[in-house]
Amino acid sequence: MDEMTVPRSDPESVESLAERPDFGAPGATTWTHAEAATRKQAVLRIYLGAAPGVGKTYAMLSEGRRRAERGTDVVVGIAESYGRPKTRAMLEGLEILPTRSVTYRETTFQEMDAPAIFRRRPDVVLVDELAHTNVPGLERSKRWEDALDVLADGIEVITTLNVQHIESLNDVVHRATGIKQQETVPDWILDLADQVELVDMSPQALRRRMMHGNVYPDARKAELALRRFFTEENLTALRDLALMRVADQVDEDLLARWSREAAPDTRERVLVCVSRPELAEELVRRGARVAHRARGDLLVVHVTGLEDHDRPAWLAEIRDLTEKLDGTFEVITDDSAVDGVLGYAYRQHVTQIVVGEPLKPKWQEVLRGSFVNRLIRKAEKIDVHVIAQRER
Repeated sequence: MDEMTVPRSDPESVESLAERPDFGAPGATTWTHAEAATRKQAVLRIYLGAAPGVGKTYAMLSEGRRRAERGTDVVVGIAESYGRPKTRAMLEGLEILPTRSVTYRETTFQEMDAPAIFRRRPDVVLVDELAHTNVPGLERSKRWEDALDVLADGIEVITTLNVQHIESLNDVVHRATGIKQQETVPDWILDLADQVELVDMSPQALRRRMMHGNVYPDARKAELALRRFFTEENLTALRDLALMRVADQVDEDLLARWSREAAPDTRERVLVCVSRPELAEELVRRGARVAHRARGDLLVVHVTGLEDHDRPAWLAEIRDLTEKLDGTFEVITDDSAVDGVLGYAYRQHVTQIVVGEPLKPKWQEVLRGSFVNRLIRKAEKIDVHVIAQRER
């Protein structure tokens, strides 16, 4: 059995169309935004696209060839051609580091050899598919962590990423396309980048590329992709997300150059209140998007009663997600959820609060009130965003 026949748990995912194996939940990541920003010693350039096949790898390799022709020492750490002739042609003339063979469950996989990059010490390394999950057993669980190691060693990284793999957009992509992405990168990776360049292509042009075999040379796979992921509606939604994300990045860069750093008392601080697992993940991602657009801070809080001694298991997952989104997670003990949230909000100078819609029937809200209604009545000088349930 080889890596091309390992089944994925999600047959609808775009990763399955690329025939990448699913190793289950990736191992814990250790890099933090603060550490990465402190230790980064080289330039990070990201080619961002709306979907596979728009030309990100081609653009990355083109940049590598131009740099090499100008005398820069460039190597290819990893580049996935998926059998595309034009991508293979772009690799000709570039130095390609050998991949690393890793055996997992009696199957051998080829991974980027990060230690070989450190030994070779080029000026620039090309690293395809930043969101890739490494085979269990390697030094790092995610390729983006390998990239941060390389940057900390003073080696410039040029890489590729699809918009559907950005952590805060995971739920939006799922709703828009009906397909949940298995691999994500923290939003702060893009904030860390010195340049994010959009590789754009219209949905119609990308579908034509697919039909002509320029994305997946296997005709059966191309037909499956066109029916599942590469529909015009999906590609349009993803393209809009990519355009908005790059526009946000440009606005943020302009603001940083043209204005003074926001003072603590004027900086937006967004607090997300989580109380139940079925809505918590969506609320945190929604709050992260609000914070990012406002160029502010993300805080997430869960209130537990004075007599509650056990913390629900799902809170660990929410803490992990919050950290991936560059936020702060806290558990507060207070018999009054409203008082606990507002007390924390005032101490932390919160400007906006994000909560979920009440689950109680309307008649119970009228008779007994609800957390949301009491919070809105008592909150002073804080905007409250109430997120509606997706299913009623």
